[in-house]
Amino acid sequence: MIEISTNKVVRVIFLAREYGPGSRQLSDYVSGLNEDEAANLVALLWIGRDSFDAAEWEEALANARQEATAPTEDYLAGIPELADHLEAGLDALGITVSEAEDHFRDG
Repeated sequence: MIEISTNKVVRVIFLAREYGPGSRQLSDYVSGLNEDEAANLVALLWIGRDSFDAAEWEEALANARQEATAPTEDYLAGIPELADHLEAGLDALGITVSEAEDHFRDG
């Protein structure tokens, strides 16, 4: 299934909400992810914005890998609702993020 830790996704959500999708903080963090994590993040985004259904995870992931022509941080910077889409994607996959989000807000 998903091959990026929930904590990393929540960190992206936090940075997108705190600084904005086009921020240097978010760009720096996302650029540090490996190719698999980046593809998983994009697939998760697509599920969260209803481009794919949660049952189509493998197809979304394959498309994310195929269509990775630009750096992931550049692609994500152009998505104003990035944090909401990622959270919706996690929710669609049945992954609860509330505890991890609380950790980042308190930290």
